[in-house]
Amino acid sequence: MMQDKLALTINEASEYTGIGRNTLRDLIRWDKLPVIRVGNKVVIRRDDLDRFLSENRNNNLRNRFEVIELKQG
Repeated sequence: MMQDKLALTINEASEYTGIGRNTLRDLIRWDKLPVIRVGNKVVIRRDDLDRFLSENRNNNLRNRFEVIELKQG
């Protein structure tokens, strides 16, 4: 079912990737991972998430200085 979605909530993105919710929130707060805001809800495009993970292979996602920012586009 999640594979059919174009965008995931933070909880869904955490389940999809295995990355903790707090780490995802940090990545968003550090402007490393682009999101779409709908009122109070935050969603992450699944294709952006996949690209982000690919570009940050071997980087420590808990260290903001190692994380490569994903440019929108």
